[in-house]
Amino acid sequence: MKTVNILDGVIRGRWLRWAGWLGFAVLLHGCSSDQGELRAWMDQQRKTIKPNVKPIAEPKQFVPESYLSSAHIDPFDARKLMMVMLADRRSPNSALAELEQNRRKQPLEAYALDTMAMVGSLQKGGRLVGLVKVNNLLYQVVPGNYMGQNYGLVKSVDDQKIVLREIVQDAAGEWIERSTALELQEK
Repeated sequence: MKTVNILDGVIRGRWLRWAGWLGFAVLLHGCSSDQGELRAWMDQQRKTIKPNVKPIAEPKQFVPESYLSSAHIDPFDARKLMMVMLADRRSPNSALAELEQNRRKQPLEAYALDTMAMVGSLQKGGRLVGLVKVNNLLYQVVPGNYMGQNYGLVKSVDDQKIVLREIVQDAAGEWIERSTALELQEK
């Protein structure tokens, strides 16, 4: 019984293979007979269609400019840098930033003021201490401490806010003082 099934499977496999080849040959023959009509249609289309190509405009004439370095100040000249630095030192407000840049930084100066939140205050040693939260850490702030990235000196602390004096550059590049506050964040 097993031999009949195996022999039957072999005959079926051959039959399917022959049927596949026969189908492929019929398909090939069907595709080859339409090529004459297709070529005639393509020739007719080539004769009737005219391409519409717009001419490209002539390129503009490039006129090179000569660079006369003697007429201008060299932007990389060390003398120009020295002039700018001397002018900056003569500015009365530049001393503000210079003093702040030469002192040792405090931990809260590593963070921008907008990443800090005042979460409360407490009495410690007879004076009010502000509580500031930064990156899930709590810091105590008293007048005289520095915080923020603009040389923010803490001027006063009360129940509702911490008042700071910051030193920033204005649009003209001058160092100016401005007052800002970090207010209590209630959740």
